[in-house]
Amino acid sequence: MTTRRARAAAVCGCLALVGLSACGDAPIATPQKPAVATSAENAGGMSTLTAAAKREGRLNAIAIPRAWANYGGLIDGFEKKYGIKVTVDIPEGHSEDEIDAVKKRGNRPNAPDVLDMGDTFGRAAARQNLLAPYEVAAYGSIPDNQKDPRARWYNNYGGYISIGCDANRIKPCPKTFADLLRSDYRGKVAIEGDPTRSGTAFASVYAAALANNGSFDDIRPGIDFFAELKASGNLNAAEPSAAAVEDGRTPISINWDYVNLGYADQLRSKGVNWQVAIPFDGHFAQYYALAINKNAPHPAAARLWQEYLFSAEGQNLRLVGFARPVLMDAMKKDGTLDEAAAARLPTVEGTPQFPTDEQLDRARETVAQGWAKAVYG
Repeated sequence: MTTRRARAAAVCGCLALVGLSACGDAPIATPQKPAVATSAENAGGMSTLTAAAKREGRLNAIAIPRAWANYGGLIDGFEKKYGIKVTVDIPEGHSEDEIDAVKKRGNRPNAPDVLDMGDTFGRAAARQNLLAPYEVAAYGSIPDNQKDPRARWYNNYGGYISIGCDANRIKPCPKTFADLLRSDYRGKVAIEGDPTRSGTAFASVYAAALANNGSFDDIRPGIDFFAELKASGNLNAAEPSAAAVEDGRTPISINWDYVNLGYADQLRSKGVNWQVAIPFDGHFAQYYALAINKNAPHPAAARLWQEYLFSAEGQNLRLVGFARPVLMDAMKKDGTLDEAAAARLPTVEGTPQFPTDEQLDRARETVAQGWAKAVYG
């Protein structure tokens, strides 16, 4: 980071010689309106962008529950820091619900400003020309395989697919995908929605594929696994949530580790013994993408929100919710990482591998075409 700062200083000096600046709050020659600004500098600097966002005074978010990856802490932090009210529509919605809302609401005041989607859905939204290109200040530190080269979406946080289990109700708790087929788990195993609409459910199918001799090129074994789970009677039709976990409606839940670990932390005082296992037979890691609606009714607030979520403050707040920030390695190097919060993350052996864009697109198409028939007949 010392080298990067030095380079930035040198570049800033060079730009100053020609009467321009892309550093700090120094104005650029012709600041752009927030709705078309492709960076904070392009908008006239962070102070100009912040002032414009405060004048808007509002941010429309969608499908971000407060308990999910510490969105509660992030919303509270953003509101306190900038005095901008954040409203969240359909907090329990899925990625495809977000895309639908962008399409249906168009330029209306209730259209979403910002989106949080499984990255496969982020790619789809970009192809449909729904997203505004915008480079956050930390864009250069985001790994290349975690961002769109045109800055229409970029991943912010992620984790591993895990199995959560109410140890007071289930004995023994499952630790692998193979365990989920036990006959005594009838009606007990829940998944986070429909994988054609939910990024979490899609990732769960991918993880199940890896656990059943599939690969990044072949997600079909994951569909077959859930078809078998359904045929055995083990698949639970309810979607997991903190309330469903607490009252026992979803005693076994396939979900991200940060979601399941959040349930464990949140419900411990209520007597729920929620155990979390990352299945060794199906390690699958993925990140979630953030994006700006190209028709955002509050374009300055939308861009400021992105800057906040990619700041050291925002990324460390992800750790509080057990999510792995995408800038974690960069923050380790520059000393801004909350080491105590990072130490709470579960240890996973090996380096996470990720499907390519082409593999993800093919997998999503396979699921879209085959899930309903295979699982629901």
